[in-house]
Amino acid sequence: MMTGAATVEATAEFAQAYSAMQFQTLGETGWRISQAGFGCYRVSAGVEPHGNAMLRALASGINLIDTSTNYADGDSERLVGRVLKEMVDGGAMVRQQVVVVSKVGYLQGVNFQLSQERRALGRPFPDLVPYGKGIEHCIHPEFIADQLDRSLDRLQLETLDALLLHNPEYFLGWAQQQDMALEEVRDEFYERIAKAFKYLEELVQEGKIQCYGISSNTFPAKTEDAAFVSLDRVLAIARDISAQHHFRVVQFPMNAYEPGAVVHSNQSDGRSLIDTARHHHLGVLINRPLNAFAGNRLLRLADVEAIDLRSDDEIIAAISAVNKSEAILWRNSLPALGLPTPLYQLIRDQAAVGAHLKHYWRNFGSYDRWRQFKDGILWPRLQGVFDYLGQHAGEDLELKQWIDDHRRKLMDAAAAVESLYVAAADRAAGEVKKTIRKADPDWDIAAAALSQLAIRILRSTSGVPAVLVGRRHESYVKDVMEELQRPASLRRRRRGWQSLSDLLG
Repeated sequence: MMTGAATVEATAEFAQAYSAMQFQTLGETGWRISQAGFGCYRVSAGVEPHGNAMLRALASGINLIDTSTNYADGDSERLVGRVLKEMVDGGAMVRQQVVVVSKVGYLQGVNFQLSQERRALGRPFPDLVPYGKGIEHCIHPEFIADQLDRSLDRLQLETLDALLLHNPEYFLGWAQQQDMALEEVRDEFYERIAKAFKYLEELVQEGKIQCYGISSNTFPAKTEDAAFVSLDRVLAIARDISAQHHFRVVQFPMNAYEPGAVVHSNQSDGRSLIDTARHHHLGVLINRPLNAFAGNRLLRLADVEAIDLRSDDEIIAAISAVNKSEAILWRNSLPALGLPTPLYQLIRDQAAVGAHLKHYWRNFGSYDRWRQFKDGILWPRLQGVFDYLGQHAGEDLELKQWIDDHRRKLMDAAAAVESLYVAAADRAAGEVKKTIRKADPDWDIAAAALSQLAIRILRSTSGVPAVLVGRRHESYVKDVMEELQRPASLRRRRRGWQSLSDLLG
């Protein structure tokens, strides 16, 4: 275990050592943090490039890490623990210089299995929200206690700097599905928040966490939204528990297409979410800076790498090569492993993507929908298959060769399909960059990539200490570091955000 926790003095020393970058103070914690944190939503201990990216980020001046108990089924926290311990043991940094944030609330994967086992034994987690197939939600103290112990073990930490309730509005969404009266639902919701806060204060006293907060996608929503979470009301709960409460951090989405935190006056006194957080000296962490939800669309705020358009025949041939390679796995490689029938079928189902590509390669509609399928479904499924087969290949050179060949065929087929959507996406990205540059003079950086502009509009806004950026590859780290070394003055910038809302919304 790594002893200690983030301190005001050590984070200040770290910031001074990286004076080429800009740091801000995370609200009343006093911690000096890099303006971009390492977001761990899709990183895993089993993927070497993810570890390399985190090592590079920490070595380059990033001292904020944001993860969650459910990310990669716990493997995200394991990666954070391994990399951070490597840096600390190697003398590259000390534990007190880095701020580690994790979150609790989701029951998926292993946690969902744990929930079913407890239910079968007649002792389910209290206040459990059965949100959907294979997913539940809970912020009851009993669940928080269970998850924090597991989290600290995976992170190899004695103390977690900040623990956030992860999207507690799941209860509001579930209750709406049950046709429950909205006011009664909200009263119950905030009672659950209060129960969690009281327990989180106990955890602070025990030294397991330094502070706590909430990560909610609906903090910036309009008040009439049934899933809206009121920061005013949450703050009142914390003050009622203790005048010296440790509610210190809030996290929510904000980007060029989702400016609600600035443009919506959704607090009881007419303030915006950002203004209220700044007024009460809360530490604000922005998530989804590069992944925007506009209507029913997911939009990626990043430049598109140019690739040559493939002909229909070339795309069909690339997909056909994947199908033929999958057939070899079914007929030869898997039977040779002597797997039980259920496991054989599971691996076959997970690896079977060729047929899907064959039928739908024309129908993704946009580059962003294709990338959502590729990065959110296709690669995660296949990585699990490759990991399993690689572990069981042993001295089977034929299976090892199949894994390498199949990976190449998949990458070629994916690039072929992607080529259909790249040109339109490149034009769209160019238009968004023009819009951002026109919205505010300080955002008019001609040399900046779209991803850098997307980070700039946030980090130059007063009240935003840090932006959480997912960085699965070292190239992503390089992109962010270039932006962090550009000077950016802090202003409220309501006019610029309103302009973005009018032009892009």
